[in-house]
Amino acid sequence: MVGPEGCVLSQLHSFFNHDSGSFQKHWYLLAHMILVKSSIILSKNVTSQSTKDDNISGSNDTLFPGLPDDLASDCLAWTCRSDYPSLACVSKKLHSLIKSGYLYKLRRRLGMIEHWVYLACSLMPWEAFDPARDRWMRLPRMPCDECFSYADKESLAVGTQLLVFGRELTGFAIWMYNLVNRGWSRCPLLNLPRCLFGSGSCGEIAIVAGGSDKNGNVLKCAELYNSELGTWVTLPDMNLPRKLCSGFFMDGKFYVIGGMPSHTDSLTCGEEFDLETRTWRRIKNMYPGGNRATQSPPLVAVVNNQLYAADQSTNEVKKYDKANNTWHVVKPLPVRADSYNGWGLAFKACGDRLLVIGGHRGPQGEVIVLHSWSPEAAAGRGSAAADWSVLSVRERAGTFVYNCAVMGC
Repeated sequence: MVGPEGCVLSQLHSFFNHDSGSFQKHWYLLAHMILVKSSIILSKNVTSQSTKDDNISGSNDTLFPGLPDDLASDCLAWTCRSDYPSLACVSKKLHSLIKSGYLYKLRRRLGMIEHWVYLACSLMPWEAFDPARDRWMRLPRMPCDECFSYADKESLAVGTQLLVFGRELTGFAIWMYNLVNRGWSRCPLLNLPRCLFGSGSCGEIAIVAGGSDKNGNVLKCAELYNSELGTWVTLPDMNLPRKLCSGFFMDGKFYVIGGMPSHTDSLTCGEEFDLETRTWRRIKNMYPGGNRATQSPPLVAVVNNQLYAADQSTNEVKKYDKANNTWHVVKPLPVRADSYNGWGLAFKACGDRLLVIGGHRGPQGEVIVLHSWSPEAAAGRGSAAADWSVLSVRERAGTFVYNCAVMGC
């Protein structure tokens, strides 16, 4: 089948492979498109040329003939976003709608969020992984200079953007990959550029806190990024300066834990930032033991507003008890975190699951393995759901994860 309608109809097989809940949300869109295709073919045989011209003219005024645009937009919002490039083939108007980014705002309003994992490994440039489709997608080459390519980098996913922080020959730089137009561009610099900071995102906003400036000074300042406006806003300072720390959102507030106030000392306290009162609260012993300069920042992830950490020294997953400000062991990690003191390993939240992403050397060479575990499923079904499952194995990717971010939109 050819033509724009055929472009979409060719996706039917993949649509039918979705879970039943997802299929129910967009089956009527596909059915409508099939009916439209049939009605157009039938009209060619039974109507005059003038009538056909009227139909064509009318179809160009709407996303889909006979379907109000607001309803059509709702239908499109429920389809998998990995299909948007194919759906954009249907018409210029549909292509324009997808390129506008409106559907992603609508998806968030409707509570339709898909999580993709963005990875950069030792032998692999930036790629995106769609867990729902088990599909890997290579991103375009980042148009940065050679210094940025080889320097240490930090990454953060916010809204429909992937931000990559690093250094170019001229100083600090931020490159942004935009999911809407599927291209790289420069992102505005922080008001105070830095590295080795803690960061976290929630919807269209992200917060960067602490870190080290170009002269090596440890910072206690923080900034908020709005991905829709593309602006950085300075926030009140934390109580203590810290670098090599980790940040995250939990219960609507932003937290920073771990880190070092100098080149030799480590911090065991955490700090909580209330976005409404714009104040920081210090939490003593939130991260017992702290982290040394040779260790990675704390490997933490929040699933369903519960905080988990991957202990680099004991190779265990621990859960934070908010009421008692304590940690307890949940289960062993599926990979060794102590091999490189936590470096080269990703520990992330992906929807209602924890992800552990690390390298492995086997008979087939060096591979990156994505391990997944659902805390809620384990709690509901006991030991039967206690094991890690393998989401995907990426061959010829090396064994070291340099950067990882999870985008939910």
